[in-house]
Amino acid sequence: MSPDERRVVDAVDLDGLIECLSALIAFRSLGGEEGPVQEYVAGLMDDLGLAVDAWDIDLDRLRRHSAYSADIERDAARGVVGRRGRGDGPALVLNGHVDVVDAGEPDLWSVPPWEATVRDGRVYGRGAADMKGGLCTALFAAKAIRDAGLEISGSVVIHSVVGEEDGGLGTLAAIERGHTGDAAIVLEPTGLAIAPAQAGALNFRLTVPGRAAHGALRTEGVSPFDAYLPLYEAMRDLEARRNAGVDDPLFSGYELPFALCIGKVRSGIWASTVAETLVCEGRLGVAVGENPDDARRALARTIDEAAGRDPWLREHPPALEWVGARFEPAAIPADHPLVTALAAAHGDAGGGTALVRGVPYGADMRLLVNEADVPTVIYGPGDVRRAHAPDEFVPIEELRTVTRALALTILRFCGAT
Repeated sequence: MSPDERRVVDAVDLDGLIECLSALIAFRSLGGEEGPVQEYVAGLMDDLGLAVDAWDIDLDRLRRHSAYSADIERDAARGVVGRRGRGDGPALVLNGHVDVVDAGEPDLWSVPPWEATVRDGRVYGRGAADMKGGLCTALFAAKAIRDAGLEISGSVVIHSVVGEEDGGLGTLAAIERGHTGDAAIVLEPTGLAIAPAQAGALNFRLTVPGRAAHGALRTEGVSPFDAYLPLYEAMRDLEARRNAGVDDPLFSGYELPFALCIGKVRSGIWASTVAETLVCEGRLGVAVGENPDDARRALARTIDEAAGRDPWLREHPPALEWVGARFEPAAIPADHPLVTALAAAHGDAGGGTALVRGVPYGADMRLLVNEADVPTVIYGPGDVRRAHAPDEFVPIEELRTVTRALALTILRFCGAT
């Protein structure tokens, strides 16, 4: 590293970062409730000397965009972007989201989910890994450059976005407002791996009809649970076929790189009544390079064929709908200059040799690549296995490594004086 780079690495304020992350975790920023945390981030960006653009997203206009999708209907949403640098050279986007999923059952947590707990070299709390920790690394990478007394020739553009968990409207709004760049890093938890590819995911709803009857005379009704079971098995078989023999080296290490998951099932109105319908909701994984319409047709065909083998469902077919969030797959070449530059910075930051692999989840990378034509990778602290789960945490050492690596990447990509 050059003397300037060493000065920036040494200027990383880890204590301040942990304090910032703790403040963000305290915001219960579920989808549709992100306004207060966005205002906090905007103020923080201003304190860090970033030029801040904070605006009310025109949701009516955004809903007309072909790439728009959302599980949550919002009346309002706030966009926040901070920029540092003269803008004479390349622009690097660092993208992080502030929305989180619900904490679930509090009794399953050993710590308060909406209050940061620091122990055993980790920061615990909802959003610590997914992905308020990643957003903090971006902010404190920019702070380290400022504290080291350096100016950026190009610019670093930090997105603080809403709605990632349910479709990505915040990043889409930032792109539509013109906040793009020459390259981008989405700071989702990768466990310090660099991901030049992300799988896709399509949300669906399946309604299975039954016939109501008094529970004491259940054989006079038709249980939608019984009708659902062969459909579920058919979907599991489809998942197995779609994941058999995956030869993409970026995804071959996963047991199920393109999973089909049933996340919600609801049915019935009364304990002693045979239910009239069963409704399940899930997500269908989509491979990199696969046409999402082909994936939709594969699931629809599977449901139709399974229903055709059942006497009740032949006469009362289930209804498949594509609803809510839609994450298309995306990728850039594994040897893209952004990948090699970030890998070098990761090594110089003390992270060792970076692992390069795809991620099996949907993310806002696909909007930056597919809609804005910006080469993008995913790279961030924390393990996605801890996201959406009790006792979510991010290792402090990974926060340090990512902040240093981002600071070095900014200097090298954007230029510094």
